[in-house]
Amino acid sequence: MIQLDNRLKTAFELCREGLISADVGTDHARLAAALALERSAKVYASDINDGPLEAARRTIGEYGVKNVEIVKSDGLENIPYADDVIICGMGGELIAEIAEKCRFTNENTRFILQPMTKADYLRKRLCALGFELLEERAAEDSGKIYTVMLWKFSGVSREISEAEAFCGKNRDRKYLGKIAAKLIKNAENMERSAGHSDEAARLRETAEEIMRIAENEN
Repeated sequence: MIQLDNRLKTAFELCREGLISADVGTDHARLAAALALERSAKVYASDINDGPLEAARRTIGEYGVKNVEIVKSDGLENIPYADDVIICGMGGELIAEIAEKCRFTNENTRFILQPMTKADYLRKRLCALGFELLEERAAEDSGKIYTVMLWKFSGVSREISEAEAFCGKNRDRKYLGKIAAKLIKNAENMERSAGHSDEAARLRETAEEIMRIAENEN
């Protein structure tokens, strides 16, 4: 098997077998190559920049992969169709925008998403757009801990609480502890500034709820 870091390996594990996949923002295309060799009937490996696409071509050539198509694309713009859409390593706001603009979304489409930032925004936005979060896993890599999400489109829009926005379905205690600690730090910074006491109290309340969730996990 092609060696993947823990982030990409976790995303790989959430992908289905024998279907069409799109690796958006493919970079070096190692995930795309792994999917093509072990999971998918066809993989679109896309990026908006020429440099990553050249790196992707080298990877595909190195492993002799035949069922990967390299596509220059802004998000999913030039991807004709995919059953599994994988977007790893981007900010949560950009990922949400790409998912929202997907032309071929249906009830069987799955989105495997790994945000580098703004995971809370991503969860809120997708839930408001009618997506359903099916599963979420933590992935620790190079001393940092990330979350990898599996979504589908249900058509049912809903608002979620602050705690749900920050936790989602991830129940990894280390991940939840990191989120709670960040919220508390933000609250402390706000408490030093006049006029932000209400916001600071809200952040502390959310952090406490997240810590309770973490403590209830085995």
